[in-house]
Amino acid sequence: MSKKELIQLFGEQKVRTKWDDEKQKWYFSIVDVCGVLTDQPDEEHARNYWKVLKHRLKKEGNETVTNCNQLKLLAADGKMRLTDVADMEQMFRLIESIPSKKAEPFKQWMAEVAARRVDQMQDPELNFEQAYADYRRLGYSDKWINQRLKSIEVRKELTDEWDRAGVKEGQQYASLTDIITQAWSGKTTRQYKQYKGLKKERLSAASRQDSGVA
Repeated sequence: MSKKELIQLFGEQKVRTKWDDEKQKWYFSIVDVCGVLTDQPDEEHARNYWKVLKHRLKKEGNETVTNCNQLKLLAADGKMRLTDVADMEQMFRLIESIPSKKAEPFKQWMAEVAARRVDQMQDPELNFEQAYADYRRLGYSDKWINQRLKSIEVRKELTDEWDRAGVKEGQQYASLTDIITQAWSGKTTRQYKQYKGLKKERLSAASRQDSGVA
């Protein structure tokens, strides 16, 4: 099953999503959607909101909550963690339980995300155009964006090759990442993160620092 993880932007707010090639559908992080619709100040507040809402809906016998899946998405600490997700149909139903002025605009946005995916499947170059536009909206420089998109392309080609060679995610991926990091920085991944003062952030945070982006 091939899945593609993307951070989509609703205005300036981030929503983690994952595309499932087999089922031909998007999955949306429920916590992120709760945060957007309720204007929760941070992920912890949004997570608590979803926890309370989920408990209430389960007591009411809401089948949508029962049928929600969990997928591994990138968490704030830089690790892939199991996260409650819903497909578009499920999310539409959940939104009805969240009082928000943003409900209708958000539903329209989800429909646009789905339509954009159809266009991107016909023309893969649109993926990069969308990513470029999103990074510009977040204030990154053209130089940083071009470097970032190139690194994503190279990383994908590399991990595809690792998959074909039978490399398993986890320790083997970490070991190969260490080798790559040492090749261009002279340090292991851990040493480089310590050198850049990174704790929970991924190495991409270091590339922002090197490019002068806050």
